[in-house]
Amino acid sequence: MIIPRVPVQHRRLLPDHRLSGPTPWVIAILMMLTLLAAAAGVGLARSANAIGDAIAGRVTVQIVTANPVTRAEQAAALRRAAAAQPFVLSARSVEQEELQATLGQWFGSSEGDDPLLKSLPLPALVDIDFVGEDRAGPMRALRTLVAREAPGARIIPHAEWLGPVARLIRSLAWIAGAMVLLMALASAAVVIMTARAALGTHYATIEMLHLIGATDRQITRLFQRRIAIDTAYGIALGSLVATAILLLIGWQWSGVTSGLAATASLGPAGWALLLALPLLAIALAALTARQTLLAALKKIL
Repeated sequence: MIIPRVPVQHRRLLPDHRLSGPTPWVIAILMMLTLLAAAAGVGLARSANAIGDAIAGRVTVQIVTANPVTRAEQAAALRRAAAAQPFVLSARSVEQEELQATLGQWFGSSEGDDPLLKSLPLPALVDIDFVGEDRAGPMRALRTLVAREAPGARIIPHAEWLGPVARLIRSLAWIAGAMVLLMALASAAVVIMTARAALGTHYATIEMLHLIGATDRQITRLFQRRIAIDTAYGIALGSLVATAILLLIGWQWSGVTSGLAATASLGPAGWALLLALPLLAIALAALTARQTLLAALKKIL
């Protein structure tokens, strides 16, 4: 006698309780950490790129002549001569008030009106930005120009002191990316253990389904749907918590307008990536559960 194959009614065979087991909660925690690590990685990468672009072609000429009048004259002459060169994008003299305000932040006077600061012999600074990607040729030409207009002045490339900072930030971004991959693997491991545990718990039900003619694919769809629902609940919960944390951090970060911290942001591409990660996580969980269930059912038979 041939036993007809009948459709599997999943709601009658498996419990339908939401967030009842540990899987959704573990997935929620992993999803929250994944999104936070991804946000940190994107922000750090954008910050490193912004710093790299800012320092790639910028140098500061420091004029330390003792006579303040001579310093000012040499700075003005150098700025005019540099601005006229084809390899210079822009040249700007840093005002003494700006230097005093910067130093005042370290001396406890944000306005830079401390009499001690005004009495300090500050150097004259000229910021110069180069044109194009070539740096060797413009640097040689600038040395010649500085030697003529401001003898004894020092040329300080910004890459010398900010380059290591940019490399450190980029390394931290790579570490954040590695953490995202590790947590994705951990989530897949949780799904695999959940699938195997579900098969072990419902072993008698699986045998009965085989006896009434259910195929491995039908049984797989039954358990895959249950695991996908639990995983989706966990991913949604973790995403909501991570979104709340990121919005809180973004609100506090909006007050940062200067320094290296101001260059860290997610941008449209970063937010798009964060929105895509939960969807990718659900697809990965469903695929992992399907492959695990099919492989385990073959061994049962």
